[in-house]
Amino acid sequence: MSTTHPYPADEHGGNGAGSGTERSAQIEPLTQIRRLRLVGTSGVVPRAREFARVALHDWGWLPAATPEAQAAAEDALLVVSELVTNACLHAGGPDELRLGCGPKILRVEVSDGGSGLPAPDLARRAGRPGGHGMFIVQRLSLDWGVVRDPAPAPGHGGPAGKTVWAELAAPTAP
Repeated sequence: MSTTHPYPADEHGGNGAGSGTERSAQIEPLTQIRRLRLVGTSGVVPRAREFARVALHDWGWLPAATPEAQAAAEDALLVVSELVTNACLHAGGPDELRLGCGPKILRVEVSDGGSGLPAPDLARRAGRPGGHGMFIVQRLSLDWGVVRDPAPAPGHGGPAGKTVWAELAAPTAP
């Protein structure tokens, strides 16, 4: 798990900058941010994928002009699915999906009320179900991490939750 820049996209002007560990490289500005509330809804994974698909279409990722651009869009949709599924399986369900788009990156954030920290399963075995989600996120992302929320998530009476984020490279122009 990365801790190089664990800041939600909506903090400090929507550019990913925040307090805590400073990012060594220039922060990529996010020019578009979209949010989807998921608390108490059913069918959250397909709902989140469709929300992301529409955003990628609006932001010019889809329809893809090249096979590489198509692969980048499919990777983004897979990361959305994996992060939302992980929140469903391990954190009582996601509270919100946030997508941020900049000229060179797409940032995916899933917030939930869970206290556990996701990590790639090092004991996963090929051909066996389960344990692949965060490994997939790690492999497809430029970087990923977790931010602990300072207060309980809406709809959760327990301890503060977290936001799991991942950043993916935008497709290159043909």
